[in-house]
Order: sequence, then structure tokens, then C-alpha cells
Amino acid sequence: MVNFQIKENFYLNGHPFKILSGSIHYFRVHPDDWYHSLYNLKALGFNTVETYVPWNLHEPQKGCFQDEGILDVERFLQIAQDLDLYAIVRPSPYICAEWEWGGLPAWLLREDIRVRSSDSDFLSHLDAYYAWLLPKLVPHQLEQGGNILMFQVENEYGSYGEEKAYLRAVADLMRKYGLTAPFFTSDGPWRACLRAGSMIEEDILVTGNFGSKAKVNFAQMQAFFDEYGKKWPLMCMEFWDGWFNRWGEEIIRRDPEELAQAVMEAIELGSINLYMFHGGTNFGFMNGCSARGQKDLPQVTSYDYDAILDEAGNPTRKFYLIQEKMKEVYPHLDYQEPLIKEARAYPQASLKDKTTLFSNLEQLSKKSSFFYPQNMEELGQNTGYIFYQTKLEKDKEEAERLRVIDARDRIQVYQNQEWVATQYQEEIGEDILLEFPEKVSEISILVENMGRVNYGHKLTAPTQIKGLGRGAMADLHYIGNWDSYPLPLDNIGNVDYTKEWKEGSPAFYRYQIEIDDLADTYLNMTGFGKGVVFINHVNIGRFWEKGPHLSLYVPKGYLKKGENEIVVFETEGRFRESLTFSQEPVFKTDITN
Repeated sequence: MVNFQIKENFYLNGHPFKILSGSIHYFRVHPDDWYHSLYNLKALGFNTVETYVPWNLHEPQKGCFQDEGILDVERFLQIAQDLDLYAIVRPSPYICAEWEWGGLPAWLLREDIRVRSSDSDFLSHLDAYYAWLLPKLVPHQLEQGGNILMFQVENEYGSYGEEKAYLRAVADLMRKYGLTAPFFTSDGPWRACLRAGSMIEEDILVTGNFGSKAKVNFAQMQAFFDEYGKKWPLMCMEFWDGWFNRWGEEIIRRDPEELAQAVMEAIELGSINLYMFHGGTNFGFMNGCSARGQKDLPQVTSYDYDAILDEAGNPTRKFYLIQEKMKEVYPHLDYQEPLIKEARAYPQASLKDKTTLFSNLEQLSKKSSFFYPQNMEELGQNTGYIFYQTKLEKDKEEAERLRVIDARDRIQVYQNQEWVATQYQEEIGEDILLEFPEKVSEISILVENMGRVNYGHKLTAPTQIKGLGRGAMADLHYIGNWDSYPLPLDNIGNVDYTKEWKEGSPAFYRYQIEIDDLADTYLNMTGFGKGVVFINHVNIGRFWEKGPHLSLYVPKGYLKKGENEIVVFETEGRFRESLTFSQEPVFKTDITN
């Protein structure tokens, strides 16, 4: 039996062991590509893979659990073990990770609870989730013949709270369901974060998160250890080798030479986990959102992260530079040439059908009617869009004033199915003027959940409720009698393309392409406005003309030989008669902040 211990150093079977780890999130990489990414991690000369576990994907609805396909964490761990990689698993309730609500399931917003706290109801939900999840991880622990070295209790809790009773409760639940491998926490390396978020008094390993200045940051951690009399190894649990991107902002790049030097400095002093080794993709509606002051800044579909592997899992210059420097300092490690996948630029896909959203509401949603509008969570919906409709009477000859109150995140207002206004969260509440050609008008509001905040002060539940909120006002009064149509768009096959298409309205566009040879590709969305794309009924993510990304990565695993269907749901009334593909990502070059 292999034995892993944490003393003044990490020990594997009694021998000092330096953890050389890289982050690969199984839920951001198509399962067909897990081997490719894990092999490349091993080829770099590293010995461990780290992954988060997203609660919101594994339990998308209360009591309904999923672990198939891209969520088969056990298969991912087994592939890693077959490649002689150890694993660090982070099944904490909250993961941040630039992920929708930091991995917390949206259905918690329907509960009267305080997340990430010792609130008994929150812990009860966590208990139910762990009762399902953790027994799956137990046999993959090192002492039971698996490859898991350690488990994380909570993630960067010192950047959120300081309730030790909560941290102890999470650790107790992990032990309750059979986790016996060592536990750890990870936080910013300065004292305030370490003091608030660690469990140092419980003798649970403290690790730090940073992306440069290893000597300075490790020195801060060492001082904290000394304060409590702990003789522990130093480890950077997230060494940020790149960064994530937000819509409408320039892509963030890090100089490969500078990074390689910084990585080697960290490895010289301690153990490391490269965040990210392979970033992958925020498929579906799973992108998170940053919060700057009161402004929300949604993150993009791509999680390329400017990482060691690109979004498709192929080595970047960073890979080769780090491997080159590793060979000089640690020549005894097992290095290999990385695997490289070829992408294809397929012929254009032809537009076959198009139809408006207005014509398909009944096909895609079950209508609910209330006097006051219900928010997304009250209607049992997690992500996507929600459509509201009501009637408004003409009260005067001049233009009427309409105000939408407290909606999140983005609204499009229509009068008799004609676009009137688009507002973002910081504009919502401003006047919208309506002209009334007839006595009564139909008012429609399409609300998009652009991604819940995954970090910081706005993580708390009330700020992350999506939909129409308190409603809309005409003149000085709230409007009543609303029909609501939840649109998670998980049933795209129900769209009826025989129904009307209307220029300038939110619509579905169906394209077809015959494919004989399967390969990765990039779908060029230049010419479209904003929306989401489905490949053979799988939601591969959002696009937006704001950039910086103007293409969507399509793993070959989502394609099939023969006829492939691509459906674009576009909200701005912009489309193309054909779709084009590329061998590489397409970016917007004229970003202005």
C-alpha cells in the first residue's frame, strides 16, 4: 500500500516527495480528451493532477444527482492513475473557478439559508450532496489503491469569511463519508486570509494561492506557520500561470519566459499546482461573473486562461519553456513529447431553417401566470433566459414611461413584438418611453442570466437572484398580470421551424453540415450579435460580438460522422446565411475599454 504523509515535508512511502501538479477540470474538457490532457501533464514531467468538483453540475436540482459523461469524475481519476498521476481533489461546497455562482447550485437561492456558513439548513443540503458524492471518491484514495493524495475542505474562505465552526462542519462531513486522506485549505498567502480561512488549529494543512514572487509569498506563509509552531511543507495550491477573460475586455497574456522563471522559483522552494495546466471551456451557461464595485462583469465561454495547454489541450510555448527548464534542474524526471491534436476548418454550414422565439414560447416552456412576476429561481430555473409578457393600457396621448425595476442581468423590452430597448444591470430602472398606436399593447421582456458572481462580496444569495425581480412600473405604479416562460433551453429539439420568423427579433437558426472526418474546430460567430450555440443539441456556450472571443471551440467529441445540426439562438436580430469554421480561435482586434 502506498503511503502519503505530511510532516515537515511531503512523504511518499517514507521518501520526501515534491508535488508537481497541474489543474485540469474534468467538467471543462470533453471526456474523449481527458487522456490527451492528462498525458500532456505527465509528459511535462509532473506527477499529480488537481481538479475541483462542481456541486451545481452534480446536483443541478435538489436531490437529483448526475455523474455521467463529462461528470464522470471516477473515470477521470482512473485515467490519471493509469498514467501514473496522483490526484488532488477539491470537493469543497464552493470552488470559485470563474464558474457559475462558484459551483453553488442555484436551487439554494430558493431556500432561506446563508451559504458558506454553519446555517443548519445549508449544512443539511451539503450533507445530502456529500452522502452521494464522497463514497465515490473513497475507493480512489491512495490508501485504498487509488491515487488521491489530499482533499480540500474549503476554497479561499479567508477571502469571504472567518467562521471556524463552518469549516469544522465541512471537515466533519468529509470524514463522516469516509475521506481519510489528508485535508487542506487554500487561501491568499498573507496573514489576514490565512488566519480567517485556515484550520491551522485543527492541524489541517495550509496552502497558498498566488502567481508570482514565490519567495515573498512563501515567506509570509512560513511566518504564519512559525506563529503557530507548525513545521509544514510549503505549497502553492494555485500558481496562476495566466488569467481569465471577460466580455468586452482585451485578452490577458503572460510572457512565457517570465512565467517559466517564476514557476522554477516556486518549485525550488516548495510544491506547486499550476492553475491552469489546461483550462478548457465553460460549456453551456456555466461561465461565472466578476464583481467590481456594484458592476457585474460576466466572464467568457472560453477558459483558455493563457494556460500551459491551450483551450483544445495542445501545448503552448509555456509548456516547452517549463519543460526545458525542468530538464536542466531535475534531469531524472520522466519527460515525453506532448500529444498534439489537429483542428479542421470544415466547409460552411448552410442555413436550413429559422423561426422567432415569440412563435416558439409554448414549444419551449410551460407558461406560469402570476399577478406579480416570479423570478427565475421561484420558477425552478437555474440558468439561461426567462421571458415575461403582460398587457399595458394607453393612459395618455403622449409617450408613456416604463421602468423595469431590479432585474438581472440583461433585459430586452418589446412592444407588440417590436424591440424598444436593451438595458444592462447598471441601466435597469432608467426610463423607457413607449408610444401607443392602439388602446392596448403587449409588453414583452426577455431577461438573460449572464452568469452569477463567483467571488467576493456579491456572492451572497440575494444579489444572485435572476429574472424580473420586483417587476416593472408604468407611470408610478407596478404593473400586474404577468405570464412567465422559463427558457433554460435544455429542450432545443422542440423548436418548431415551420412557425414564423420575424426580422430583428430573438430567433433560432438551424444549420446543417455533413462531416466525414472528425476533428476539433472553431465556429466563427462573426456577424452574429449575442446568444448561444447548440451542436447536435449540446449547448457549447455563449457568443457575443463584444469579444474578445468571436469563435467557439468545438471538441470533435460533440460532432458525429454524417449530418450534424447546429442551432444558433440569437437575441439581437443578426444572423448569417452560412456558418464558417476555423482551425484556430478568432478574436476581436479592436477592443476598447
